[in-house]
Amino acid sequence: MTTTRVPNGGGARLRRLPALVLVAGLALSTAGCLSSRGPATTGSIDPARLAAASDTDLRGASDTLARRNAADPGNAQVAMAYAQVLRRLDQRAQAVAVLQQASLRNADDKALAGAYGRALADAGRLQEAQEVLARAHSPQNPDWRVLSAQGAVADQLGDPARAQRFYQAALNLVPGEPTVLSNYGLSLALSDQLPRAEVMLRQAAAHPDADARVRQNLALVLGLQGKMDDAETVLARDLPPAAVAANLDAIRTMVAQPNSWERLRRAEDQG
Repeated sequence: MTTTRVPNGGGARLRRLPALVLVAGLALSTAGCLSSRGPATTGSIDPARLAAASDTDLRGASDTLARRNAADPGNAQVAMAYAQVLRRLDQRAQAVAVLQQASLRNADDKALAGAYGRALADAGRLQEAQEVLARAHSPQNPDWRVLSAQGAVADQLGDPARAQRFYQAALNLVPGEPTVLSNYGLSLALSDQLPRAEVMLRQAAAHPDADARVRQNLALVLGLQGKMDDAETVLARDLPPAAVAANLDAIRTMVAQPNSWERLRRAEDQG
């Protein structure tokens, strides 16, 4: 196995990982009240169909849902479906605006509040997201998706210890859920606990529902420990050779040049 020396404290400077070629990150789960009947009939979208939709399909769904939302801005289901499509089209500010308007008309809708909070986080409005997500469920009726999103927000706000409490609470509700385990693993990496992060991410990647992002997060943590051969094997499952090589080079750069960690930390502080 190829190994590389990892500088002390490297894990604590992972916060600017999106700057890497590797698409690793914290998952903000989609709303839990989705159906498979599509936006034209119910206002809800099947997550698998949404993930596989082409840009043309997304724009068509956006046009349809925009008309429906304009005709009935208080319809929470339509607003959530519309916002999901807008987020896929990278129109994050517009998604927030749609959900904000719907939330004003449906103050007690917990699912809508959860979607609004996740959209705020996705748009980088973390303090607002934290406040909205706190109202999106109750201790008597917790929602694991909201708990995981709260953890992701806490991590992005620089509080991994608090984030990990949210992830553990989510896992108490859905043991083995790969998106939560993946977030938890990255949070441990942010806390300089790379061996524990690897254990968590291996468990996540072994789940039948794990997606490429989960495996890429595992590869990142493997690479940061110097396990480059293992990282390459994991990356090769989803990426072409050129992308695998680029990601490995990015990880090696982070490991080999401690000053780059500091630059990434400063960039995160200013972002």
